[in-house]
Amino acid sequence: MTADNDARKPAAGAPRPEEATEPANGGDGAPAAAPAGRPAGPDGAGGARAAEAGGHPAPAGPEGTAAGNPTGGERLRFVGAATRRIARGIDLDEIVLGLCRATVPTFADAILVYLRDPLPVGDERPVGPVVLRLRRTDQLPEHVRGVGEGDGTDFAAERPEPVPDLAGCAAERCEVRIGGPLAEVLRGVRPVFGDSSAARAALPELLGDDRPVPDRHRTILAPLRGRRRVIGAAVFVRRPDRAAFENDDLLVAAQLATHTALGVDKAVLYGREVYIADELQRTMLPDSLPQPTGVRLASRYLPAAETARVGGDWYDAIPLPGNRVALVVGDVMGHSMTSAAIMGQLRTTAQTLAGLDLPPAEVLHHLDEQAQRLGSDRMATCMYAVYDPVAHRIVIANAGHPPPILLHRGGRAEVLRVPPGAPIGVGGVDFEAVELDAPAGATLLLYTDGLVESRIRDVWTGIEQLRERLIETARLTGPNPPPLEPLCDEVLGMLGPGDRDDDIALLAARFEGIAPSDVAYWFLDPRPQTARQARRLARRALTRWGLEELTDSVELLVSEVITNAVRYAERPITLRLLRTDVLRCEVGDDVPQLPRLRQARPSDEGGRGLYLVNRLARRWGATRLSTGKVVWFELALPPRTR
Repeated sequence: MTADNDARKPAAGAPRPEEATEPANGGDGAPAAAPAGRPAGPDGAGGARAAEAGGHPAPAGPEGTAAGNPTGGERLRFVGAATRRIARGIDLDEIVLGLCRATVPTFADAILVYLRDPLPVGDERPVGPVVLRLRRTDQLPEHVRGVGEGDGTDFAAERPEPVPDLAGCAAERCEVRIGGPLAEVLRGVRPVFGDSSAARAALPELLGDDRPVPDRHRTILAPLRGRRRVIGAAVFVRRPDRAAFENDDLLVAAQLATHTALGVDKAVLYGREVYIADELQRTMLPDSLPQPTGVRLASRYLPAAETARVGGDWYDAIPLPGNRVALVVGDVMGHSMTSAAIMGQLRTTAQTLAGLDLPPAEVLHHLDEQAQRLGSDRMATCMYAVYDPVAHRIVIANAGHPPPILLHRGGRAEVLRVPPGAPIGVGGVDFEAVELDAPAGATLLLYTDGLVESRIRDVWTGIEQLRERLIETARLTGPNPPPLEPLCDEVLGMLGPGDRDDDIALLAARFEGIAPSDVAYWFLDPRPQTARQARRLARRALTRWGLEELTDSVELLVSEVITNAVRYAERPITLRLLRTDVLRCEVGDDVPQLPRLRQARPSDEGGRGLYLVNRLARRWGATRLSTGKVVWFELALPPRTR
């Protein structure tokens, strides 16, 4: 046994080189790497196959392959396999890893990859100095670099000198000096040998002054040039006991550097697109859901896949006057930036229409008109529901969307019979709304078709599976309804590996309602005596609720708001008091003009009513309705009654 053959033999009990990094098939179905010490086959493709598989086959001996240095055909096969491995990467780490695994040890014993920090994107022109940061290193495992270790034999006379750590002591960061030797090599683009005059001055600047570099043609410095500029450098190193690089190896290094640089450019652009997609999707969906009195809300959103982050699914919860809340779930056709942009416009339109307190069917009608204005092929489905916690009722209108499911307190789940309607964007169709009971403790689930439809099941099969899943989840908590957040997680748990063909939006609403004993409601004629009557009614309600401490403030504010309504209203005025975690007062009239807070002058006889409301109330506001407006204010409850 020669010293060279002994160097290629792993220590006793140590794993083979190809087993030390990846499975024999490379994890992706590629052929296994050649066993340690075995020369390439007759076709010379053993090294290429090993590089493509990502393993660590044994390096060539001092004379290259078994038949001498690689031939031109062998180099071409290696370059083909290596570039395919590099091209398979999508993100930055995969591409750099592909270069390292394809290179070591077939082409070099160690590699160091430096990339610009930060990497420029597209047409960006970086400002400031060029900084290179060590992105990744790779080299032969220790049991391959070692010679005759741990086998109980002494070949000291046959061993070559100890092999230095080829990649372990390089500088982590390098600032390229303008006009310096490293800048000149990077500007030249072509790879150079480490013992050339240009590289001898450039390598210490890149790797550090104390970094040992093998002599002769055993180091190659290859600039990485992308589509528009140099984005880094790669250093290929061979051990002193291995054959030096040849001139043809400069061409191999140039090919590896070019494909890597183009892949890095692609990965950076892809990363920027992913960032834009994530930001677009994040801004299109609500950051958090409101928590109005009488209902609890939870939501989930899942993109279709990492490669299709942007979709057209959305959900929303919009507080309405009278503690009501609008629940919206929609799905725009497609998975693209365009779909997300259309989704954003439709969501904004729905919020505006909800602010006008339009009925659900009329909201869908206006959304249909908006979709047609956006284009003839802008199609979407939508479910719009309005829940009233005082009346314990819900009004639902559907535009081609999967039907909602209501999970009752006792564990029964039913698919609500809501007229399906036509999708938004069809035009010329009417939408029908239905009013249903919303019992306290029940949970309403609104979702998009990505949750129930996939390549392996149709919509109605998925809806039935979802209903059964809800029943099983409710059975675990007995008579009490399951918590909302875990319930959403359980619903998403029904998805299998082949069920993620579409993005998913899920909105769950737990109806709690407001007890009739906590509501006081009156109709008042617009007369001069109405303010006094309203004060008397409010006082009685506060006494019944044990809130006498708020009597003075409520009487003053009710009187101011009622007086303003009496001045302009022609039809009966509504006064409603609600006791929840706060005391809320609502005054409605048939005048659509909203009041505005203004600063009254000392000589003005009026104009101070809203100023008093603004000073004394915890919150206040005014909302325009289809029949007029509602002015409301809230007062905090005394600590003993909370």
